[in-house]
Amino acid sequence: MNTIKAALAIETPLGLLQVLASDHALVSAAFDQSPVELPSNEHCQAAAAQLNAYFAGELRGFDLHLAPSGTAFQRQVWEALAEVPWGHRTTYADLATRIGRPRASRAVGGAVGRNPLALFIPCHRVLGAHDRLTGFAWGLERKRALLTLEGFDAPS
Repeated sequence: MNTIKAALAIETPLGLLQVLASDHALVSAAFDQSPVELPSNEHCQAAAAQLNAYFAGELRGFDLHLAPSGTAFQRQVWEALAEVPWGHRTTYADLATRIGRPRASRAVGGAVGRNPLALFIPCHRVLGAHDRLTGFAWGLERKRALLTLEGFDAPS
């Protein structure tokens, strides 16, 4: 279990992103959350610096200590998702195949939707079948904006 010890609200072009951290790693990142009144720490500060560089187009991959809480299956999906590089997209079916569960596309979709560190574990790079723009916890407009930032013509 990751005990939250630090928090920081980071202004981004997509709105205020709140990151939460333990003593050892980032554990959560979310838009549209009520502020948590905790001091910041080095993990929150590193996330802010890297996010600023990412949104400025100067960073294509995050190098942060991450510790998302989830089931073994969810963590397996998030690890595969973390391997999708900047400038690439994938589908739920591709992720399912990548983790050795080719019939688990729906379960993979559920795990992607529960990603507590979206942006840092890039679930915006996952599209539906036939490159359809599908659900995103923070809204399709934010997903479209992230894909555009990474050089894609985001599908409708």
